[in-house]
Amino acid sequence: MSDAPFSVYDYEARAKLTLPHDFWEFIEAGAMDESTTRRNRSAFEAIKLRPRFLRDVENRKLSTTVLGTEISFPVMVSPAGGHKIAHPDGELATAKGAGMSNTLMMLSTSSHYPMEEVVEAGTGPKWFQLYHRGYEITEMLVHRAEEAGFKAIVLTVDTPVPSPKERDVHNHYKNPFPLGNFLATGEELTAMSGTDEAPDWRPALVPPLTWKELEWLQGLTSLPLVLKGIRTAEDAHVAVESGVNGILVSTHGGRQIDQTMGAIEMLPEIVEASKGQAEVYLDSGVRRGSDVLKALALGARAVSVGRPLYWGLAVNGAEGVHGMLEVLRRELDHDLAACGQTSVEELEPNLVSVPAGWGPGQMYP
Repeated sequence: MSDAPFSVYDYEARAKLTLPHDFWEFIEAGAMDESTTRRNRSAFEAIKLRPRFLRDVENRKLSTTVLGTEISFPVMVSPAGGHKIAHPDGELATAKGAGMSNTLMMLSTSSHYPMEEVVEAGTGPKWFQLYHRGYEITEMLVHRAEEAGFKAIVLTVDTPVPSPKERDVHNHYKNPFPLGNFLATGEELTAMSGTDEAPDWRPALVPPLTWKELEWLQGLTSLPLVLKGIRTAEDAHVAVESGVNGILVSTHGGRQIDQTMGAIEMLPEIVEASKGQAEVYLDSGVRRGSDVLKALALGARAVSVGRPLYWGLAVNGAEGVHGMLEVLRRELDHDLAACGQTSVEELEPNLVSVPAGWGPGQMYP
């Protein structure tokens, strides 16, 4: 179609025209002044590519693996919750779209469809994102995820307290659909409070999540464990020492705490601290194929996208998610060739230039 969206930003513009105002605001909202949400983009834009020319780039390899599972290109779907606000088929459509692009989907605990149905809906591999909300509920979710066929558990660690978005408060926003992984009893909804997609903002009446819970969680399942939301070299070091298999560097799209660095700024120190003992991924702010290339050049194994999945869903359901992902594939393939590279797994050093002073304790203009 000649009028098909040509960029992720085209999907964004069309989605904004499609979605109800309060749904759009929920998707777009960040914490407090939304500084971190904006910084996720400005930090990507501060990195510059260093292209090499006069090379044979006719044959290019975009496929890679994550925890041993092959995906057709290094862009995955982040575990954002509640996809029905963008399309009636919700996570079922997202799973289909990701499968059509032969890439991985991470499913949120706060999915609007049960995890078992989502696994069956699409052909691509899937990881289950976990909010720890008490030992009994966590154990129930992990066992169900393993039995359903998920390939890994992605534990979100950056939600120690509730973080209401001011846009949502002003709009009196409440999640309009029941949570698919629960029976929606009062006790279970209370257990989910404090998470990004919860129906209210009461603190969860469950034990806090600390490093000592990791050993217990690892004992529940044979699935690999990925920590989502690690933001410092110090925590990355502890994570690796604790035996985690992966780290997803993420600011939660700037939705949980404001005034932090952008995710891409945090990536180099976390890659260094991980010392190759855990795979490192990144989300928050990925909008272009060049963003993907920059993250890979700084040591990420793959990236994932959150808000853009809603935009794709709102525009055209499963086909929209697929189309959004294919835009990123096309752009990544172009930029790979334009920079004189032929494989996402074998990028040469010094492919990017980062601002002086990036790192812990350093100032960023």
